[in-house]
This record gives sequence, C-alpha cells and structure tokens, in this order.
Amino acid sequence: MRTHYCTDVTETNIGETVTVAGWVNSRRDHGGLIFIDLRDKGGLVQLVCDPADNKEAWEVAEKVRDEFVLIATGKVRARGEGLENPNLVTGKIEIVLENLVIENRSKPMPFDLNDEKVNEEIKLRNRFLELRSTKSYEIFKLRSTANIAVRNCLNEMDFLDVETPILTKSTPEGARDYLVPSRVHHGEFYALPQSPQLFKQLLMVSGFDKYFQIAKCFRDEDLRADRQPEFTQIDVEMSFCTQEDVIKVAEKLIHDTFKACGKDVPTTFPRMTYKDAMEKYGSDKPDMRFGMAMVDVDDIFINSTNEIFSNIAANSTKNRIKALKCPNGDNIFSKRQMKGFEDYVRKFGASGLGYFQMKEDGLKGPLTKFFSEADLEEIVKRTKLEVGDVVFFGAGDKKTVLDYMGRFRLFLAEQMDIIPADAFEFLWVVDFPMFETVDGRTKALHHPFTMPKSLDDISDLEDIESIAYDIVLNGTELGGGSIRIHKQEIQDKVFKLMGISDEEAREKFGFLLDALEFGAPPHGGFALGFDRMIMLLAGTDSIRDVIAFPKTQKAQCLLTQAPSAVDEEQLKELALRIRKTEA
Repeated sequence: MRTHYCTDVTETNIGETVTVAGWVNSRRDHGGLIFIDLRDKGGLVQLVCDPADNKEAWEVAEKVRDEFVLIATGKVRARGEGLENPNLVTGKIEIVLENLVIENRSKPMPFDLNDEKVNEEIKLRNRFLELRSTKSYEIFKLRSTANIAVRNCLNEMDFLDVETPILTKSTPEGARDYLVPSRVHHGEFYALPQSPQLFKQLLMVSGFDKYFQIAKCFRDEDLRADRQPEFTQIDVEMSFCTQEDVIKVAEKLIHDTFKACGKDVPTTFPRMTYKDAMEKYGSDKPDMRFGMAMVDVDDIFINSTNEIFSNIAANSTKNRIKALKCPNGDNIFSKRQMKGFEDYVRKFGASGLGYFQMKEDGLKGPLTKFFSEADLEEIVKRTKLEVGDVVFFGAGDKKTVLDYMGRFRLFLAEQMDIIPADAFEFLWVVDFPMFETVDGRTKALHHPFTMPKSLDDISDLEDIESIAYDIVLNGTELGGGSIRIHKQEIQDKVFKLMGISDEEAREKFGFLLDALEFGAPPHGGFALGFDRMIMLLAGTDSIRDVIAFPKTQKAQCLLTQAPSAVDEEQLKELALRIRKTEA
C-alpha cells in the first residue's frame, strides 16, 4: 500500500512520487489550500492539497478530519523558504497530493493525544488510542530493543531459554496468589506464578546449568506507581556458581541492555551491606544520586541534659539517634518550613524532629541549651557542618527512626531539587538478613530457599545473614537474587527455624524437597523487574506507561472491564457458587 514510512521521506526524494499511509494528526485549511500532517509509527510528514493541482484529491481532503486513516500518493518537493519546520525530521519537505484515499473514518477523539493532563481513567478506557501517540510508540520501541538485547546477551553467555508453567501450585510464602479453579478437579485450584522460583531450581537439579526466561508473573497485592498485578521479569539461574559469578552476569546483562537502549552505564556497580544501607540511608534501596547520609550521634546525645534524649541514647541496641545534614538548608528553608517538617515525619511514626542551624558564630536552635560546648563542637565536626547548613535529628526506636529519617532524606532532596533526573546510579545491596519477625512470627526476608551464611549461632535469628543481593537503581529496587539452599539438611533447619513443620513443608514444597535429594548442584540466580527497568530507561514515573494494557490501582482493566461476572453455567462447571452478602 505504501512506498515509504512518513519519516523515511527526505530531501533525497525530492521530485519522486511516493505513497505514504497513516492517521491524520491535524488538518488545516488555508483559504482553499489544505495541509494535512500525516502520522505513522515514525512520526509526521506534511501533505499539501491544492485544487489547482488536483481537484479530485482536494475534494477528498475537504472531507478529512483528525484521526482518519489515509493512503496518500504525491510528489515530494522542498518547502518554501522560511516555511521549514526544524522540529520535524521531515520539516524540509512536503508531499503534493496526486491521489488521496480515505481508508477509514474516525469518530471524534475522546481526548487530545498530546495532552499530558488528560484524566488517567479516560486514557485507560481508551488505551488503544493513547498508544497512537509518538511518546507511547517510542516507549514500546525502547521496550522491544531492551527485550532483544536481553535475549542476545544471555544467549551469548550460553543461557538456555526455558518456559515454565503458568498454571502451577499455590505456595503461599510471598504475596497473595491469584487462584484458578479447576473444572476437572472440583474444589481444587491452580495458582498463577508469583515467580518461576521453584521451577528454575528444579531445572538446575535437571542439569540445565544456565537458564533464563522473560517471564510473566502475577501477585494479588496492593498496587502503586511501580507495581502491577501482572508483570514481566528477567529470570536467571545458574549452577556451580558463587555470588560473584551471579553478580558478574547481572552486571553484563544490565550494561549491554542499557547500551543497546542508548544509555552509557558502568560495567561494574558499587556495593553496600544491608546494614550500612539502613543505618546511613534508612532504606534497603537507597537513592545514590545525591549524598546526605545519616550519621550516628547516640554517644553525643547520651550526655544531653534532656532526659528524653539521654534515655533513648542509653539503649543504643534498640534505639537510634540519627543526624541528617541539609546543605545550605538555612538559606533555603524558613524557620516556619523547618518546623513544618515535623508534620511530615509524624506521618511515619516520629514523635518529633529536632534541628540546629549552623551560623557564623556556631550552632543555634532551641536544643543547644541541652548540650555542652564540647558536644556542640563534636556535632559540627561529625556532621561536617558549614555555615548555612541545617542538621536535623531523629530519635526513638531503631526501626521507626531509620524509616522516617530515610523518607525525610528523600523528601528534603526533592524539596531542594538536587536529584539529577538524567543520572543512572546503580548499587548492589548485599548481606541481607535471613529472617525477619512479623507479628511475632519468623519469616524469610527474601524466601525460604535462600542460603544462610551460617546457622552456627541461632540465638538471635534476625542477626543471621544470607547470601542474598539486590540491585538498586536511583532508589528503585530493580531486582535481586540469592544463592539457593541445595542441601536437604540446611533446608530442613531453615523450615524448623521458621516454625514450618515437616508436614507443612512437604505439603507446600514437596516436589522441590524431593528434587534436592537427587544430587542438587550448588546454584543461584537473580530476577530483574523488566517493566521497572523500562520505566527508568524511558524516564516515566508510572509503570503503567510501559505496559501495553495495564491495570488501575484497583487491579481493574478499564478497557476490557475486567474483572467481570461470569454466567451461572461457567460457575456450575467449576462447582462454584457466588455467595451474596448484604452490604
């Protein structure tokens, strides 16, 4: 139907007759002379229709409206002097129409494709229209490029692409499963995979050595800007490997993928222990695009004449007093603003927020009266304060202080606009705790198949470290992984520490436990959130922008109106009945 895509028509085609096809981006009538901007996947080209040149084509052009589908044939010519459009690839030429076909008409558009402020609900109801925009096309072109780069990179490293099941067994150890009722086995359910974790471990037992998959995963959990109920991850597993081997593969994969997408990133990334990340940045996924690390000042505050501070500082095992330096904050924020920051941290459990201002003649602020001159000098020295800086303090139980001060660090950086938008700062966070305690119950921080560094001392389960690692990009967890447990006796001990009985372990993970008894090799791997990676590469704030047909925050597809009710016959086949409840 066409000889060229719109943006393939250039000055080299002047004098040639070409045929292009696409959608009407805009139409303008200048006193009988009609101009049409035609759009296809590459961009725009200008069509010109003069009744003096071709009356038949002009009569068709008169009927054209926005988003009509056209097939246009004409001769390429240079635009008149002063009429060039430097914002278009095709801005130096135009096509004088000789034949114009309206292949299909369009209803009036429910929104302007180029309007960024359109209501999100309207765009999602008409997602197929939003995808017509040049911005959307460029995002999915980027996604396709990254997908191919991932496959090429892992193929070159001899990884085997293997598809694992979508209908599988429910293993409720992570997020909530999506369940699928069985028609054949009434009362029993499949689960959609939260990840291919167990199957990729089985493939290592099978001797496949190196596996990868760009896998669909499903989690029935509350949504946010970087989370969807169904998502895509790059899943990788390898045998006879150490943590170093896995990290090298991940770094090469990320470097090659970003390079294919036109982004220059390092070949290796810095590392930080989980403990340091939490103590310095209040997060296991710290944003390293700016500084502002927190500093411990417990030993200074223990000398304070304020009993609240001294009592908190006296128990440095359970409590923390953290100082956060805000460079030039005294010149940026008013006293009223700084007092208002207390309202922000209170939302995350803080009981208050103290601060000092660094003036020419030393520290000033309402808290100075509780400290000796020597202690004030030590605060200045430890936090490296300069004139114009402000230092904020958070005090209380360890977990709460690290959380709200970590959030406050990001909040301040955003308020000061010091986070470079075009930077890519990667970080490996390593040595994660093996266990965490939630509501009095011991759970695996990552998953129960993660290899602990040692189980010799189990007096405090939260002190046990695992061979687990996360890759963080600009404060977003891009992915992570671990070396897995491949010895049955270690796996049994981990289950016992988590309070999982032999019967429960057998019921949930029997097929994996059986496999570990047949010569399982040492193995480990990682998974990267593909959607999150594209979101960061594309510079967009929402993961919905990089998924072709995403769900809302209520896990609904507004385009297809899913989820939806099904008829009684389908329910009967599945031996299901909907129980109606009163409002």
